[in-house]
Amino acid sequence: MARSTDSFFIRADLLTENTGFSESRLDLGAYVDALGKSILKIHNVQMHFSSDTNNAVPPAPNGGVNLNPCIAWQLTTQSQLATGLEIVPASNRSVVSTGFYQVGSLATGNVSSDIAGLNVQHFTDGYLIGVESLYLGGQQNGLVSDSRVSLVMECTVETLTQSAAMALALSQQ
Repeated sequence: MARSTDSFFIRADLLTENTGFSESRLDLGAYVDALGKSILKIHNVQMHFSSDTNNAVPPAPNGGVNLNPCIAWQLTTQSQLATGLEIVPASNRSVVSTGFYQVGSLATGNVSSDIAGLNVQHFTDGYLIGVESLYLGGQQNGLVSDSRVSLVMECTVETLTQSAAMALALSQQ
C-alpha cells in the first residue's frame, strides 16, 4: 500500500475512433484501501491529444467532411460503457474531470494549432478518490484517423479522516 505526502504521477492512454465511445480502466488498488483508510487525492489533470501514430502531431480534421471535428474525453469513477450514456455531462456525480478538444475544420479555414494540450484541470484542495478504479473515456468525430488521448494526474495518498470522508461522500456517487 502506497503511503506518502509527496506527489506522484499516474499516466494513462486511450485510443479514440470515429466509430464511437471507447474507455480504459485505471487500477487504483495500490493507492486506495477502504479498510486501511487510504484514499487518493488528485491535485491536477493534464491532457494531451495526438495522432495515434505520432505523439508530436495533433489529430487532423477529415478535409471538411465534418464542420466540427472534435474529441471529447472524461475521467469518471464509474464505467460508462454499460450505461449507454457514454460521454456524460459534468454535472454527473461520477465525473472527476472532463474536457473537449475542437480540432478545427479545413472547410472553414480553422486548423488545429497550439490548443492541443490545454485541457489542464487544477483542484485547489485536491479531488478525493475512494474507489479502486477510474475510467478514462473518449469519443471523436470527423477526424482522419484514430487519435490518442493521454492523461497525466498529479496525486498524493491521504489518510481518510472524518472530514475527508464527508467531503468524499458529498462529491461522489
